[in-house]
Amino acid sequence: MKQTPKKIAIIGSGLVGSLLAIYLRRRGHDVTVFDRRPDIRTIEFSGRSINLAMSNRGWKSLQGVGIEDVIKKIAIPLDKRAMHVIDTPVYFQKYGKDNEAIWSISRGILNRKMIDLAEEAGVDFKFNEKVWDVNLPEAKIYTGESEKSEWAEYQFDLVFGCDGAFSRVRHKMQRRSRFDYSQDFIDVGYKELTIPPNEDGTHKLDKNSFHIWPRGKFMLIAMPNLDGSFTCTLFMPFDGEVSFEKITTKKEAKVFFKTYFPNVQKEIENLIEDFFKNPTSAMVTMKCYPWTYWDKVALVGDSAHAIVPFYGQGMNAGFEDIYKLNELISIHGDDWEAIFSAYQLERKPNADAIAELSYRNFIEMSSKTADPIFLLQKKIEKYFAEKHPDKWLPVYSRVTFSDKPYTEALQIGDEQEKIMKEIMKIKDIEQVWNSKEVEKKILNLLNY
Repeated sequence: MKQTPKKIAIIGSGLVGSLLAIYLRRRGHDVTVFDRRPDIRTIEFSGRSINLAMSNRGWKSLQGVGIEDVIKKIAIPLDKRAMHVIDTPVYFQKYGKDNEAIWSISRGILNRKMIDLAEEAGVDFKFNEKVWDVNLPEAKIYTGESEKSEWAEYQFDLVFGCDGAFSRVRHKMQRRSRFDYSQDFIDVGYKELTIPPNEDGTHKLDKNSFHIWPRGKFMLIAMPNLDGSFTCTLFMPFDGEVSFEKITTKKEAKVFFKTYFPNVQKEIENLIEDFFKNPTSAMVTMKCYPWTYWDKVALVGDSAHAIVPFYGQGMNAGFEDIYKLNELISIHGDDWEAIFSAYQLERKPNADAIAELSYRNFIEMSSKTADPIFLLQKKIEKYFAEKHPDKWLPVYSRVTFSDKPYTEALQIGDEQEKIMKEIMKIKDIEQVWNSKEVEKKILNLLNY
């Protein structure tokens, strides 16, 4: 359904803001993006990034405006996990079927490309222009150098808040009555580290794997970049026996890396340098409701539903917000109140579901991926799913390699976990895991 062109402001030039701008421009709207930061294309990256894992939902959203192939040129497919367990040779766990992969992509490189594509589509960007206030009923925004400086006023028809977990637009909405809001910081922080490429530019670790060093309450991950380097992220408690607060000198850092990550010893000097150069960042789950104000203002992405990064779905969920919003525009045309109402009713439960799944996946990645019982359970699930693809889709595949609702993934995943608890009680399950007896029991528990 065609829309009447509107004058639209998007607050935030990140991934979600840039993609939303492209979608709205394609529908003929006049779009201006405001960002308090400088143009990311003109500055060095911050050293506080986690490489992105683009999966089906993200690709589908990019495909919706025809930019999927352009973005794939700056991404690397990862079809498996590489597990680095102490005193065990590196082993691999396939993610799904032969053609299924997540794609590693640098946040900074992707953001730069998305801004380029948005500008090519006719979007106007205003960098170094901080939004201090929003008049919600009138869709006016006010920008200035500081809170006490003279502000510039801009009048729009619609305002979208895409300005992240600590959104200024949401902050204004929070002041209204009956606005639900919560934030929950986990006691684990993260720090970005780098493994440089070989002298000839090749990767030092397997290029098409998501590398994990699971260590119980903490872990290291590494994802490849096009230049042969790996962006690593160390997830660890802020305080406690093994924690960021315990590592204050280069000597302590060297002991830490040698003890827990012996197979990256060749990179130890580089890792130590990054450890003290890059900040330690916090992770938050943020929930709120409503996400919209009548037919004037809407929150999209992290400003509506920030989640911890352990399912690699933060960007994918934000992109899916935009895809679904665009579908609703096709249905409701110029009725923005109906569009916004349907948008938040559909997306809010799914945002809550992926928040829960993401938190759980930290426990799985850091603790369980090295547990033989857990690995056997996953092996049984994969075996059964291959024999009965119409009856069993593992929760990871449902989240990552499909566009089925997150709510469905959470609900069915819980049901599958109950079934697997019963299966793991079978006597000598290690020997009979792929037997007709086990297959029949799963079918019975599924009520087939």
